[in-house]
Amino acid sequence: MPQLIATTVYRIDELPEGAKDSARAWYREGGFDHDWYDVVYEDFQHIAEILGIRVKTWTTRLIGGRTRQDACIWFSGFWSQGDGACWEGWYSYRKSAAAELRAYAPKDKTLHRIAETLQAAQRQNFYQLRAEVTHRGNYYHAFTMAVSVSRDSAAAVEVIGDAESIVTDALRDLANWLYRQLEHEYDYLTSDEAVDETLVVGGYTFTEEGRRFR
Repeated sequence: MPQLIATTVYRIDELPEGAKDSARAWYREGGFDHDWYDVVYEDFQHIAEILGIRVKTWTTRLIGGRTRQDACIWFSGFWSQGDGACWEGWYSYRKSAAAELRAYAPKDKTLHRIAETLQAAQRQNFYQLRAEVTHRGNYYHAFTMAVSVSRDSAAAVEVIGDAESIVTDALRDLANWLYRQLEHEYDYLTSDEAVDETLVVGGYTFTEEGRRFR
């Protein structure tokens, strides 16, 4: 015959410390499955635009036959030595990029340095430098980015000085900057404080041992 079994459940803030750890582990391992990195990608694409970079896109097919254009940005992390971020796109000179970037991110010295480095290389080459960035291989980090640098000129002129390596290093530095932002965002979203807030807002409940109930 049917039986009624009563179970006492708790919110995350009502659990003992050991059970809280189990509840947080459940969320980090299985509940943390949304595209948490979207906000970082959006910020990166805006910064790239300021610098004169147009990030490439690729077509994602959705259920029902529809499609969506996603930015060619990838990363892996955050525990292995080969982890990192990379992107694909086109770069060309954009006037006042350094000044605009300082206004947008006044405290980020890494971005300031990248913008100033690119501007110096452009100045040396009469603001004619262009670059295409493509991803190669099966891993995702700055050194999987192949950077092809040329001068946009009616005459067949070569790149002056060591601008090619300077631009390549700067664009890879931007990928490393992106990876650090992703890592910081992930660390914040998986911190005890952020996880507890999410579990409370979501109305999640757990058994006394910290096992997910509903």
